[in-house]
Amino acid sequence: MNSSLYSREKFNQLPVIGIIRNLSIDEVKEILPLYSKAGFTTVEITMNTPGAGEIIRYAAEACKGSLNVGAGTVCDLHDLGQALHSGAQFIVTPIVSEEVINACVQQKVPVFPGAYTATEIYKAWSMGAEIVKVFPASSSGPEYIAEIKGPLDRVKLLPVGGISLDNCEAFMRAGASGLGIGSQLFHKKMIREKKWEELSAHFDLFAKKMHLIRQ
Repeated sequence: MNSSLYSREKFNQLPVIGIIRNLSIDEVKEILPLYSKAGFTTVEITMNTPGAGEIIRYAAEACKGSLNVGAGTVCDLHDLGQALHSGAQFIVTPIVSEEVINACVQQKVPVFPGAYTATEIYKAWSMGAEIVKVFPASSSGPEYIAEIKGPLDRVKLLPVGGISLDNCEAFMRAGASGLGIGSQLFHKKMIREKKWEELSAHFDLFAKKMHLIRQ
């Protein structure tokens, strides 16, 4: 069922992967139109979210043409098979899984492998990663991204973990090609209390901040 419609151009319009973890499909149905309206173009549903396959399938169909819809926390070929069957257009891993990266490259599915050390990052990139997810980014901060980009200037990096309104600019200025943002973007309290107008304003704030950074 994988339609392989990931658009690099769409991602580059607003280079953020919003990470949805442990939200229900009913919550996702409320959130995605607000997310897309704010200008976000790429979303990831983690495979350890209950009902992940159903959520990916819904998002890929409902947001066709407006959002890149991917699967995250893909650790092995079983996860990968489920994600692609559900319609995931790109794959994100928390680790350098050679079997997952190789399978994605063979099937021409963009893959964002998770890595941390310079060796892991370069290995993931050389295997064919679309972008290398640097995780956990909160442990080392923006300085680490700048240091990695020194010798590995051609490698595209996507910091994930602890990215917020307060530090997103610093990470982008350090050389990140994009950001992965979870709970700081999908505000759990607003979602739990169904404060959709507040959540919409929150999305707008994040999107405007990212656009200003890139001017």
